[in-house]
Amino acid sequence: MSRKYFGTDGIRGTVGEAPITPDFVLKLGWAAGRVLAARGGSKILIGKDTRISGYMFESALEAGISAAGVDVRLLGPIPTPGIAYLTRTLHAQAGIVISASHNPYTDNGIKFFGADGRKLNDQIEQDIEHMLDEPISVVGSDRIGKVRRIDDARGRYIEFVKSTAPGLSLAGLTIVVDTANGAAYHIAPDVLEELGANVLPMANTPDGFNINRGCGSTSPEALQRKVLESGADLGLALDGDADRLIMVDDQGEVVDGDQLLYVIARDRQRNGALHGGVVGTLMSNYGLELALEQQGIPFVRANVGDRYVMEQLDSRGWLLGGESSGHLVCLDRTSTGDGMVAALQVLAALSREGRGLRDAVAEAPLVPQTLINVRGDNRDGFMERPELRQAVSDVEAELAGKGRVLLRPSGTEPLVRVMVEGLDGAQVERLCQRLAEQVQAIIA
Repeated sequence: MSRKYFGTDGIRGTVGEAPITPDFVLKLGWAAGRVLAARGGSKILIGKDTRISGYMFESALEAGISAAGVDVRLLGPIPTPGIAYLTRTLHAQAGIVISASHNPYTDNGIKFFGADGRKLNDQIEQDIEHMLDEPISVVGSDRIGKVRRIDDARGRYIEFVKSTAPGLSLAGLTIVVDTANGAAYHIAPDVLEELGANVLPMANTPDGFNINRGCGSTSPEALQRKVLESGADLGLALDGDADRLIMVDDQGEVVDGDQLLYVIARDRQRNGALHGGVVGTLMSNYGLELALEQQGIPFVRANVGDRYVMEQLDSRGWLLGGESSGHLVCLDRTSTGDGMVAALQVLAALSREGRGLRDAVAEAPLVPQTLINVRGDNRDGFMERPELRQAVSDVEAELAGKGRVLLRPSGTEPLVRVMVEGLDGAQVERLCQRLAEQVQAIIA
């Protein structure tokens, strides 16, 4: 189905530029209210991260939804996965997230969860897009939706996160937590502290403008320094809406989503709770694939994006998947990617094994990877060119089954991402450069 506004993860863009404008968001709220009301919906939740524009868009959505005759429950600043959880437990027909995730404060976005706490299904999104073409009309004054704030949303979510790791004690651990000045600033430190950890919070003083600025999962350098300076046992970093997790070991080394996924998978396997295999993406490091293979754990790759990871998990009946960016999905614990839930699964695994993060990920070393972006406008059918097929075949032959080649056209820019992975870093770099030059000659 063609879409005008909804992408794979909702609607996102620069604040003040279409469609991220107050008038559009008001109408989006109205359209969503109308569509859900026609399906028997009576209540929609709205949550947001900490960026300054969130207040503006919260008010716009609130006005539009109530004009459609649907009640609104305001959650305030809360992680995206918290909105998914509360949508389920408060029996709402939808939850709306106002966030641009790991983007700077100048961006914002809107995405929806359905009543089951998972991404709204495609048909409902399509119906909302169609409704956007209709003129706004307001229900009778006696049927306007009522608006109420859920004052204990934060506490409800904190208790849920802790419940996903029953019996876990973090007593004796010193943990640095970087909340990216985002939605988990008043949640993540409390979760860890209530489980007994000595918590050193950072990037937890949002001002509306500093979300993701030099902090969080996309900029872990400050966290690395803090872990080393404080002598902490480990650090963890979330992104602006707290659905991604990156960790740092006691030596200040970054542990990405691929390695964290391995730690959780290995723990689930040892406890007989894995139920199938693991879903990664086309960008998952080859080292993860090798490590899982050594443990006899099935592994498949989905297209990049949590939507596609979820599709693979559902089709196979598996429960665990994720991306190297730190978006990890544990369907045996919750319905969507959740940075804090994932963190507790890793910490619980380490506790059961009685070892540190550095030792645990030593079993899954990442292999050297080189990525080169090649710009060019002539990308149509380039993958079918016989000279390119031969070039890829030649690189794969040199890797001799101990590496991987990936050519991936960008969906948003006129470029092709050329990636080579293998056990020998110098060889990987040389082969990637050679292949990139051949791609450039074809698409320039």
